[in-house]
Amino acid sequence: MLEEVVGTVRAKLHATLEAKLSGRIDKLPVVLGQRVKAGDVVARLDVAEINARLEQAEAALEQAERDWKRISTLFEQQSVTRADYEASQARHRVAKGVAAEAKAMMSYVEIVAPFDGVVTKKWADVGDLAAPGKPLISIEDPSVLQLETDMPQTIAAHVKRDTRLAARVDGVSGELTGTVSEIAPTADSVSRTIRVKMDLSAQPGLSSGQFARLLVPVGEGDSLRVPVAAVVQRGQLEIVFVVANQHAQLHLVKTGKRVGDEMEILSGLHAGDAVVIEGAAHLTDGQPVEVK
Repeated sequence: MLEEVVGTVRAKLHATLEAKLSGRIDKLPVVLGQRVKAGDVVARLDVAEINARLEQAEAALEQAERDWKRISTLFEQQSVTRADYEASQARHRVAKGVAAEAKAMMSYVEIVAPFDGVVTKKWADVGDLAAPGKPLISIEDPSVLQLETDMPQTIAAHVKRDTRLAARVDGVSGELTGTVSEIAPTADSVSRTIRVKMDLSAQPGLSSGQFARLLVPVGEGDSLRVPVAAVVQRGQLEIVFVVANQHAQLHLVKTGKRVGDEMEILSGLHAGDAVVIEGAAHLTDGQPVEVK
């Protein structure tokens, strides 16, 4: 017996990039859908203020080095006290630290792609103010996808890591198979569901954001199923034609879940009934039929 759990196809590798310091965005040389390589510059901040800080820090360091060398020479000649020498040494160390910090800030001016991927969202544009915690660009790798679902606890109990499950994805023909790669160790306290992720292999038409249904085996159960082609939809009615004495008999049915190319029948049919598959949509009750 299979249970369907709805989920969403997502990229396994995705990132939302932000600046490590505040500054006006000077360049944003990417557009939505653009492919980028790891290390490519996707945004650059205005460096005028940061460059000024670096110049000040380097100038202060040069002065501190000159003072420390002069004090060191005088200390060797016993012309200054140890306290003066140690104070000069401390100022030199502080100046080195400030200069190193300014250089590090300069390295944060360019925001680069952390991996090969595609730009999926732009949160800002040239001229906007960037700041830590404020997203700039979202990137994801479309070559490695997952099906992500919040599964009821009763169903999740039947799922283990590394097991293979089937899924149906809107826009992709046929069923897909994947391997369960992650299962959350605890359930959500509000929805009582468990987050489950399943790795999917590459497939034409498969992309991030698509709606999906994961098919989870939950044990053996008696169910009556017929080919999907046998079920005819007429208005709000679901109909199946049963062959009896070479004639088509109309049966109103209630359907359940679709499993592959078969539809579960909850009521209206009995096991062993011969149903019409070809041309069922054009039949009327009592019409003669030929059994093949």
